[in-house]
Amino acid sequence: MIYSGDLFPDWRGNAFIGGLSSEAIIRVQLDGESAREVERFPMGRRIREIEQGPDGAIWVLEDGTGGRLLKLMPR
Repeated sequence: MIYSGDLFPDWRGNAFIGGLSSEAIIRVQLDGESAREVERFPMGRRIREIEQGPDGAIWVLEDGTGGRLLKLMPR
């Protein structure tokens, strides 16, 4: 998912990748033709999907039985 919302303005234009084996959310900064990992958020569960909601919140779906749907908002 490439973030375009207003809730996390510093992340606008960054890509977010859900890690199945890494059990993390990876934030990737895109710059023209290059990309680099700039942050990794350990979640302790396999991450199946990441989407942006219409309000700019980031929604995360955990994998497997008992997996949760999480809404990420700024503090």
